[in-house]
Amino acid sequence: MRTILSTLAVLSMLQTAPNLAEADPVVVELYTSQGCSSCPPADAMLHDLAQRDDVIALALHVDYWDYIGWKDVFGRAENTARQHAYARAASATTVYTPQMIVGGVDHVIGSRPMQIMDLIQSHRQRSYPVTVSLTRSDDMIQIAATSTEANSYVVELIRYLPEATVDIRRGENAGRTISYTNIVRSLDRVAEWDGNGVLKITAQAPGDDAVAVLVQQVDYGPIAGAAQLR
Repeated sequence: MRTILSTLAVLSMLQTAPNLAEADPVVVELYTSQGCSSCPPADAMLHDLAQRDDVIALALHVDYWDYIGWKDVFGRAENTARQHAYARAASATTVYTPQMIVGGVDHVIGSRPMQIMDLIQSHRQRSYPVTVSLTRSDDMIQIAATSTEANSYVVELIRYLPEATVDIRRGENAGRTISYTNIVRSLDRVAEWDGNGVLKITAQAPGDDAVAVLVQQVDYGPIAGAAQLR
């Protein structure tokens, strides 16, 4: 009972935490699957995190559980490849779901709310070197970034679906109806940057999907700055 109560308390904190729009947003990537029975609590937590203005919460559905009876309708091989790249960067030997990666560097089981809250709070105390701003014009996104630190960065444009509900008919979650939040539909590298001067680029983002832009150190290092348009 103590564990259940502490988890509920943390989830309440996630829902009621102040939205501090002026702060650098903390990027939380959830690697999840509709074929994973352990994932729904993490999916629900990501939903709560997505309500905050100081967090960019992204769900990256992987495809390596599809073989057990249900093909994740949002699963992408590209998401699986990204998770494996993070594992290599961290010298980890395995990948798993649900996994959250906070700020591009801290890896945690996605169903451990207290650890996740601690990591988010820790990242909120940091000063990110890159400031990112976005504007949309029709199907184009204008990206502007400034940096206080020269480094080797990649600029990634993410398009995501804010919410969708799926009736799962087979696999470990058979018979459940689960809502998913901020489902990544595409992730494209649109620029490389050395952090000098002001970066200004325009990228295509057709359709009505929300977008986020991450500026990340090369080779899956720390996320140095990010912004989103919902």
